[in-house]
Amino acid sequence: MVPKLNPKTKSAEVNRARMLVSCPDRPGIVAAVSRFLFENGANIIQSDQYTMDPAEGGLFFIRIEFDLDNLDQRRAQLKADFAKVAEEFQMSWSITRAKRKKRLAIFVSKEDHCLLELLWHWQSGDLDADIAMVISNHNDMRELVEPLGIPYYHIPVTADTKAEAERRQLELVTGQVDAIILARYMQIISPKFIEYFPNKIINIHHSFLPAFVGGKPYAQAHNRGVKIIGATAHYVTEELDGGPIIEQDVQRVSHRDNVDDLKRIGRHIERAVLAKAVNWHVEDRIIVHHNKTVVFN
Repeated sequence: MVPKLNPKTKSAEVNRARMLVSCPDRPGIVAAVSRFLFENGANIIQSDQYTMDPAEGGLFFIRIEFDLDNLDQRRAQLKADFAKVAEEFQMSWSITRAKRKKRLAIFVSKEDHCLLELLWHWQSGDLDADIAMVISNHNDMRELVEPLGIPYYHIPVTADTKAEAERRQLELVTGQVDAIILARYMQIISPKFIEYFPNKIINIHHSFLPAFVGGKPYAQAHNRGVKIIGATAHYVTEELDGGPIIEQDVQRVSHRDNVDDLKRIGRHIERAVLAKAVNWHVEDRIIVHHNKTVVFN
């Protein structure tokens, strides 16, 4: 039986849209965007902006939420008209409907804490997305997932079968999901797979990157005698654990903590950091610029 969602589940206004813009900084950008929305009858609900240091390229970033009557019928024309403004200011931009929930695929191995956190946020209505499926290289999480009415796919992965496993995964997710969440999925994603989902695969790394890249970061941290440990949520790129960072957090530890202690403490950090990153992604709060992110949280 599928449990009912919390009545507090977020429900975006039917006519609400989100606009993300990045472009070279110059006078008049905010005025041009605001004037365009006003002239089209839109009401700006929220606006956040950031200007990068001129020494780093002088780029301008803005996120706007606005309401517009008959949005579904008018969105195509709105985008066509805004393209003229965007061309003048050399903008990279998007306009999305807030009511359209992003569909997620969650990849997981044997550790359940990040998956459980995402499922709890989803059930409580704090994750405004649809979990379309869970894919795992083990069968361990099936009993957690299927009672919620979420399809669960077991695709074993070995060194010899990795290419075939990824082919089967792509068959399941292509055209069916908007983003992939690696909730402690302990497999390296191939460059070919990443090409299908640029800046749409979010990983949680159990380390405060760029420290302790790769496997067994808690053992690496213990051997180094660190005084803080952390976790990092980032977009996946071809560079191992080197993609644009979305969110990080840390907690103090001491010489009294062994590797198991670090893992236990780290699990609490990992689940919170990943949940924040996924929420910000599905709410269109992130703009990627090269290997950095601007997060309007």
